[in-house]
Amino acid sequence: MQIFLVRMPSGGRYWTVLDDDLVPVPAADRFLRDERFGRDRAELTTKAHAGGVMLFLLWCARTGRDWRTAAADMAAFIVWLRFAPSDLDAEAAVVAGPGARPVRQARRINRVLSAVRLFLASAVTYKDVPAAVLGSLYEVGDVRDLPVEAQSEDGQMLFRMAARHHLAEEDRAVDRASDEEVVALLRACRSARDRLVVLLLSRVGLRRGEATGLRLEDMHLMADSRQLGCAMHGSHLHVVRRDNINGAWAKSRRSRAMPVDFLLVHAADQYAFERQDCAAARDSDFLLVNLFRAPVGAPMRPDALNELVEGLSRRAGLGRALTPHMLRHAFASNVADAGGALDEIQTLLGQKSPWSAQPYLHTSAARLREAVQRVASPRAWDLEPTR
Repeated sequence: MQIFLVRMPSGGRYWTVLDDDLVPVPAADRFLRDERFGRDRAELTTKAHAGGVMLFLLWCARTGRDWRTAAADMAAFIVWLRFAPSDLDAEAAVVAGPGARPVRQARRINRVLSAVRLFLASAVTYKDVPAAVLGSLYEVGDVRDLPVEAQSEDGQMLFRMAARHHLAEEDRAVDRASDEEVVALLRACRSARDRLVVLLLSRVGLRRGEATGLRLEDMHLMADSRQLGCAMHGSHLHVVRRDNINGAWAKSRRSRAMPVDFLLVHAADQYAFERQDCAAARDSDFLLVNLFRAPVGAPMRPDALNELVEGLSRRAGLGRALTPHMLRHAFASNVADAGGALDEIQTLLGQKSPWSAQPYLHTSAARLREAVQRVASPRAWDLEPTR
């Protein structure tokens, strides 16, 4: 059993699950098609969901369970997920259990469980699975345990479906890249394209899917963009959600314009000459293309940015491997340190609400000290003891 990327005649792509005979599993295939095209999910999201559903179906096959009713044994599935290796031999009947080193951590297991719940709920909708299965997956809860902001304004009691099976995850805050580390990355770059990538992540705060999804037409770097028919003044770029052949995906459905500074404009100018020297790239309308590896001229994939930033971290001699997301965190924190309001940071990051931007803010010790020092001094107060 395996997951497989399906390419539609129209150009659309989605991930599905194949059985041992390399035939799509009908219920899984329908669910994943609905997720990709009906719910407008990202291609990488359907890949993650396909992987979770594949593990569930594999567990059912290995343990002789019917996947339509196996939700009643989700606790056993969780134990299997924790200890069964991904390359488990098909003939193996016994896997390591509690006491052994876990193969998958709680975060990964929870993502698999989420995909399985969505899959089985979809199967209930199409009547492939009895509705009673939902009782094994969810329990009815009310909103009283939610923050006040999430409760009904008129005080009415509302009910919600809460997942029955969810593992406690370690609260790991994503670290930000420091300014010194970003400068070190820029110095380690050996091409104008790589410098532009680092600046798109650290000075514009783009997600890796947003950066690799940029088209040439999205770059409005002239001081007066009205000549391009754009209402926004000053140098900027547009983040637009599209169905891209390289799997790039803008998370937000709402397009947004991002102001850019002279550093990025200068880097884009240098990259334009470098890109023009690559004959295979001239016909591509993607901004970031492969210049140094096959297929030359093809748009860079989102995963390539992880490899690039990790490689630059090693070349720069940093003590850790940075990620594109750490550069995005650096951008948000720098905007906050410069006095940016939470709603401004939210808009720049393309988040749904100001509170969604909160995890991206990493308050520096210097800014905390400045905040304390801005409080008025009590020297003028009469502090003489009362007699």
